[in-house]
This record gives sequence, C-alpha cells and structure tokens, in this order.
Amino acid sequence: MSQQTKTEVFSRSVVNEKPTAGSGLRLLVLGLVLIALTVIFFLFRDQLGEGFVLALLGLLAMLGVFYLIGSTIGLIKFNRGVKDGQLSHSFLDTMPEGTVVSDTKGHIVYANQAYAQMTGAANSDELRSLDAILTSESGGSDAIYRLSNAVRDGFSAQEEIRLTGPLVHSHNLHSTSLTPTWYRIKARPVAASELHKGPLVAWQIADISQERAEQERFFQDLQEAIDHLDHAPAGFFSADASGRIIYLNATLAEWLGVDLAGFVPGSLTLNDIVAGNGMALINSVKAEPGSSRNSVIDLDLAKRNGQSLAVRFYHRVQMQRDGLRGTSRTIVLNRAEGDDSSAALRSAEVRFTRFFNSAPMAIAAVDSKGHTLRTNARFLDIFSGVVESDVAERRLSIESVVHERDREAFSRALTAAFAGQASITPIDTVLPGNEERHVRFYISPVTDIGGEDADEAAIVSAVETTEQKALEGQMAQSQKMQAVGQLAGGIAHDFNNVLTAIIMSSDLLLSNHRASDPSFPDIMNIKQNANRAASLVRQLLAFSRRQTLRPEVLDLTDVLADLRMLLARLVGKDIDLKIEHGRDLWPVRADLGQFEQVAVNLAVNARDAMPDGGLITLRTRNMPQAEVAALQYHELPEADYVMFEVQDSGSGIAPDVLEKIFEPFFTTKEVGKGTGLGLSMVYGIIKQTGGFIYCDSELGTGTVFKIFLPRHVVEHKAVSEQAPAIKEKKQEKNADLSGSATVLLVEDEDAVRMGGVRALQSRGYTVHEAASGVEALEVLEELGGKVDIVVSDVVMPEMDGPTLLRELRIHYPDIKFIFVSGYAEDAFARNLPEDAKFGFLPKPFSLKQLATAVKEMLEKED
Repeated sequence: MSQQTKTEVFSRSVVNEKPTAGSGLRLLVLGLVLIALTVIFFLFRDQLGEGFVLALLGLLAMLGVFYLIGSTIGLIKFNRGVKDGQLSHSFLDTMPEGTVVSDTKGHIVYANQAYAQMTGAANSDELRSLDAILTSESGGSDAIYRLSNAVRDGFSAQEEIRLTGPLVHSHNLHSTSLTPTWYRIKARPVAASELHKGPLVAWQIADISQERAEQERFFQDLQEAIDHLDHAPAGFFSADASGRIIYLNATLAEWLGVDLAGFVPGSLTLNDIVAGNGMALINSVKAEPGSSRNSVIDLDLAKRNGQSLAVRFYHRVQMQRDGLRGTSRTIVLNRAEGDDSSAALRSAEVRFTRFFNSAPMAIAAVDSKGHTLRTNARFLDIFSGVVESDVAERRLSIESVVHERDREAFSRALTAAFAGQASITPIDTVLPGNEERHVRFYISPVTDIGGEDADEAAIVSAVETTEQKALEGQMAQSQKMQAVGQLAGGIAHDFNNVLTAIIMSSDLLLSNHRASDPSFPDIMNIKQNANRAASLVRQLLAFSRRQTLRPEVLDLTDVLADLRMLLARLVGKDIDLKIEHGRDLWPVRADLGQFEQVAVNLAVNARDAMPDGGLITLRTRNMPQAEVAALQYHELPEADYVMFEVQDSGSGIAPDVLEKIFEPFFTTKEVGKGTGLGLSMVYGIIKQTGGFIYCDSELGTGTVFKIFLPRHVVEHKAVSEQAPAIKEKKQEKNADLSGSATVLLVEDEDAVRMGGVRALQSRGYTVHEAASGVEALEVLEELGGKVDIVVSDVVMPEMDGPTLLRELRIHYPDIKFIFVSGYAEDAFARNLPEDAKFGFLPKPFSLKQLATAVKEMLEKED
C-alpha cells in the first residue's frame, strides 16, 4: 500500500466519526415525505378507508422503532463534514515538517508524506516511530526520552539534535555518510478520539541544517569582528545608562590592567576607571531626547595599580525619548602614544590637560564678552546645579554662576581683567539658588597670547569655601560665647561680693531682732531676695563654667526615678511624661544637684513648647564608641558615653533661633516670663562636667536635646576609700559653732570683710583683718605667726589668695587655710601644689556657713 493510500484510509476512518452533509439531506427529504403524507391524509381521509389508515400508522410506527434501534446500536449515523476532514488532512500532507501521530506504545496512527520521505518509508509497513529510528544515536535517544517525559506530564516540548547524517540513514548500518545534520523535534499530547480511546502523541521533525549553518556563519563573523576590535590600536568600551561597563576590548583592558578572563559585564563602572573629576566632563555630554551626540574629552583614567593614564575620549551618548541618558560607546586614544606630533609637544599637551582637569579649583577661560571658551571638570562639579550640564561645549555667560547680589562687583572685576589689571580683589559670593554654598572667585587677565588662544581675555578660577565659612562661623560663635562667659563670670564675681555683704548684714540684723519686731519681715525679705539674686549668679557662673561642682558617681536610672514625681508636677496634667530607662547603664561622674537642675530645666522648656499638651520623653541609653562615630556631631570625640535625651512633640525651634538658644539672656518668651538663662546654664553645667549637648529640632514636629556624659570607669579602691567620707558627709551635725581660735580674715571688699569680722567675733573668735595678701603677710609677721587659721579671698590686688598660700607654706607649712571665692574651686586649685591642704567656701555665704566652715577646718585632723 502506498503512502497516499495509507493516509486516505486513515482519513476515511476519522471522517466516519463526524456527521456529513448527505445524512442531513436525507433526513430533510424524509421529513418532507412525512409532511406530504399527512396533508394527503387530511384531504382524502373520507375516501380512504379505516384499514388504510391503520396500515399507514403501523408502517410509520415500525419505521420509528427501527430508527431508534438503529441509532442506539450505531447502525444509523449522520454523516456531514466530509470535506472538513479532507481539508485538514490535505493541510497536514503538504506541511514541510514531518508529522506523525502515535499512541503511548509507539504504534503509528497517522504519518504525513513529509515524514515518509524523511524516514525513507515506501509504504505503511516500512513506517517506523522516531524512537525506533533514533535508537542508535545517543543524542537522539536522549532527546526522545526527554520529550516523552514532557508529553507524559501533559506538556509540549522541543529538542534540537545533531546527527552524523540524514535521518533516512540513521538506522542504516551500511551508511557511510558523515555529513552532520541538525533536526528540530517537537512533541505534544493529543486528546483521545472515538476510534482511539487512549492518549496520542503528535510528533514533528524538521531539517534545520541550513539554519544552523547560517547561525554558525553569523557567530563566526561576529567573533572575527570582536577579535579585530579587541586587537585594535585604540581602546573601546560600552556602558549602560547607569554607567556600568558592559564591554571593553583587550587593548583598553591591557592599558588599565584589567584581567579580561575575570571580567564580568557590569562589574566595573565609569567611576572605577575615570580619575579625578573626569566624571563631571562625561556627565556634561547630553543630547536632545531620542537623539545621540558625539564629544571629544581629554581626561585621566585610573589603572588597577593606582597609576593614571592620560587619554582622549571620543564619546557618543544616546538619549532616550524620555530625556534620560541611555547607552554610550567610547573610543579611547592613549595620549602618551602616537606619532601625530613631536614627543615633546605631545608630552606638554598631556601634562597641561592633566593639570587643567585635575586641578582642585574650578577654572574657566572666558572671552572679551564674558562667555566661557573652555572649562575643567571641577568647574562642572561645583556649578553642576547652576549651569547647563553641557556647558563644556556651549558658551555660557560666566556671570550666571554668580549670585545676583554680587554680579555687579563681579562684572567690575571682570572689566578690570579685560583692561589688563594685574591685581584684582577676589569676589566672595554664594551659588544662585543655594545660598548655603559659598564660592570665592579669582580673576586674572590674559595678555600677549596669539594663535588659537587669541580669544581668551581672562581666566576665572573658583574655590568652594562652604566648609571654611562654616568653620569661621563656628569660631566666631565660640569666641562670642567665650567672651560672654568671661563677662558673665566677671559680673558674677563682683556681684557675689555685693550679695555676700547683703546676706551677712541681714544675718547680723536678724540676730538682733526678734520675730515679733516690726523690722523682722523686711529684713527677711532682703535676705530672701539676696538669695534669689544669688541663684541668678549661680546660673551665670554655670554658663561661664566657673561654678563649684561636687561630682560623684551617679546611676542615671536612679536619678531619673527619684525625679519622676517632681517632673510630673512641673509639666502639668495636660502633658504626658514618659521615661525610658536604658539597660545596664554605665555610671557617670557628675554633680547630682546640677544634673537634676539640667533635667528640670529641659523638662520645663519642653512643657512651654507644648501649650496645648503633648508628650515629653526622657530617654537614657549607652552609646558605644562605634555608634558615636556614626553620629557625626561636631566636636564630639569618639568615646563611650551615656546619652540622656529629652524629646517633646511641640512646635519645634526655627533654624535662626536654634543657633542662639544657649546664649545667656536670649529668650523667645514674653517680657517678664523667663530670664533667658535656663539653657545657657544647662550648657555650662554639661560642659563643665565634661559632657556635650546638642539640639535637633524640626518645625511642627518637635525638639530633642541630646546630652552625652562620659562613661566613668569605677575604681573599687577609690570607692572604698571615699565611702566613709560620703557617709560622714550625709550625717547632719548640730555641733556648737563657737570657738576661741585666732583667725586672719583677708578680703579686699570692705563690706564683706567687715561682715566676716563681726560674724566670727560674735562666735568668740579672735579676728585679725587684712585687705590684701601683702598686708596679710605683714599682719602675720606682727603676730609672730600665732594664727590658727587664715580665711582669704582668691581674687585680690597685689597678691591673690593662691600666692598667699604658697608664701605661707614656706614658713608655716601646717597652717590651716580656707579660700573664699565666687569662682569654682578648680579654677584656682590647679595652680596650687598637689600637697596643698585647704578648705573652700563659695560666695555668697551666710554667717552660719562661714562659722561652720571655720569650725570644721579647725577640728579637721591633719
């Protein structure tokens, strides 16, 4: 049986499964006949007898029963669509790809003519499945195995295989053809039919040897082109829109020291190979959206060994339609090689280009009209947000990079340069649109230049001075704060003397007036207001860092826990107070009373910033050195700290106000509501403790004050030695303050000296007085050194207190000494010998405090 006969037979068997148009026509004729008989019956029913009617009905009943039985057993079928089946098989037979349908066991159900020709089958008996044909080919059998597995799982698949010869010979053991042939095999599952109940598999096989040959020729041509490009005398690379290098040739890789064997596309970027500010020149090359642009750029490349390479870029960039940068392709010429000019001239050109583009200052050559002729990379870097990005090739008015307020002065300086003036004052200005960035311009004339540089009339150089201006501002602020602190300290010292006299005089008056005396309330009012003024003086001294601190080892967790009730009452009911304690806080060394004052002051300030209520959060935690380094706070050394934060959800602080919050007497409150000393006092206390304070604020969001206190490393020996003293200090003493010792009182303020003399004499002491250190030495010499204790001011004319103590130690090494001062104890103690023993009484003081200090010093054992 021929292949044509085979396919025709298969077509007929499939066509029988479908109704054809002939069966429908016969059904229509049968219906018309029945209708005609019905009409005849109704027209001639009177002429026809009952026997005829009964016979006709019986006949029709028998026909109906026969049709039902025949339809049920399949004897009668509707047969329409024979032409559709013939069309589909004609289509398959004319396909150039071989097509075969088989069941899961490999039995062929259908094969088209192309398949028969490819496999060399002369009739249906010679048809063989692909599995049987490709058994001897290892590559073919593996492909059939994978395709069969895919079809079994319900998927379509395809494979490409390479055979040693045509398919017709692959199963012929006597074939001598060794010409390789490529085939593409496809397989897909086919649904079962009435004739074939089980699943079927449709296979297609096509000869793609010519297609493969064309691909191989294309790849070979491409490989040759790449080989030529790799060994070209010029470098070449291609980069994507983000600047990642996706290809570079062997020449450029050799120049840069890049190993091509380990190069992965995208592993290098332009930033990796371009040295200095060269990227500013590359980024300046742009084009219109949807177009490309070429540009010539001289710059330096960075080799892998860190050396630089002077090159010239022929750079082509493609812009996308949305205006974004696309891919770029660049030819690279080594400026150190070539024979286009003499070696000396080429070397000079390379050195100049390298100097011009690598200079740390922005440089622009301008013509007599003030337009740029050429600019270096640093110029584009500084003014990238001000001028057009492609200014490197377009003339730009140099005045456009100067702020409007300084353009007139800049224009005058430029005119002077055009006139040949040698010395021109630099112009300090800011960038247009960004007044936080400062720039200084230097303008110099260009004279006696001919040739291609004849258009140059001046050279404009620019240096960004933003950091310098910031340092200058910080220095000025520091100097101002220092000057204010010195002024505050001086005022506090003099005012302390006045307050000491007032308080001591009030004590003397109170000792002579009973509570029932009409003058007693007035005297008490004087003393209370003097104490209030003394509190203001302490705030001034805190700012100037000249107050006396009594530091001790503190655990901030315990300190804040003790302060919770006080702070809750201070902030009020409309504000929520939240305290977040850090875990395992390190100890710090600070004055307990002063730190409590800091916490109270910051909490009150936060309360005032939230008139409508809000949240105040007090937070503590350890800040290791590594975390401190990441904060980048100015003047904060890298060390271990305990951080104390006070955060509010208030209105925030404006930037112009934030710069002045720590200045004394500065306040944003109404007149009569606050002295403006609160934050300055906080600043002074933290600084004197050795800590740091910073404020971060944002309008409408809130403010946070961050205090960094140095971590204190506890020495167990020192703690054990200090423990008895601390315990003794906490014990209140109600001892008798009277005495009979001889006291030398040295004070240059008459009112303070007179009050001290009267106070000590009223306690039974013998008191001698002196107005200066020199006079004290004379008095002591007259008394023959018979003085039990010396009470001396620190700051005095002719000879101050520390000098007096050093002189007395020469002849009287065991004499007891008490310093009285409005300054902090450590302000003068550092100038004394390490073994000097003395007491300290801060001003202002009362009569009782003076008598107590003298009594305790006299009773103190050496």
